[in-house]
Amino acid sequence: MKDLSNYRKSYEKSALTEGVVPDDPIVLFRDWFIQMEEFGGTAEVNAMTVSTIGLDGFPKARVVLLKQFTYEGFIFFTNYNSEKGRAIAANPNVCLSFFWHEMERQVIIKGKAEKIAENLSDGYFESRPLGSRLGAAASPQSEVVPSREYLDEKLQQLEKEYQGKEVQRPLHWGGYIVKPVSIEFWQGRPNRMHDRILFTLTEDLNWIKERLAP
Repeated sequence: MKDLSNYRKSYEKSALTEGVVPDDPIVLFRDWFIQMEEFGGTAEVNAMTVSTIGLDGFPKARVVLLKQFTYEGFIFFTNYNSEKGRAIAANPNVCLSFFWHEMERQVIIKGKAEKIAENLSDGYFESRPLGSRLGAAASPQSEVVPSREYLDEKLQQLEKEYQGKEVQRPLHWGGYIVKPVSIEFWQGRPNRMHDRILFTLTEDLNWIKERLAP
């Protein structure tokens, strides 16, 4: 057993006040993302946690990589037959979260996930390194397998099969876009009096912003 009650940190690097918050949350997300890239210290600024409600009724969170964001939403890629893919098929309501601890910031996005167009998935798949393309074809993601050797042998078989050939995108692999319905920006502040600005999408597709208590 380990007591963590003395783990403490004072957040003092920045502030999030109404005077500097734009009306569009995607603009603020873009600004924060660029600032985090320029700040450095994080190997993968685009790493985010995707939370879904599983078929067993339990929520599950895992880290994936954001590959694109637009004014329409946030795009990532995965195996559609994976546990997360099956969960999204049953319940498209998901949550994305970013924790950029170097700048003492979090972004929490609630939205609905839907598959992107097949040609967009094709384009991204073709841009991936050969090993990643073969890995996507080789791995029955989230399924029980007998051993690591089983996976390695399957990959080796595909390497031989596709030697000198193009690796086509498996139909069960592709992208999702998460179209946000709310985006919360969290900035750490001293004395745990953190700044929290919540954007909520209205029925007429406008964003309203509100301050939440920490």
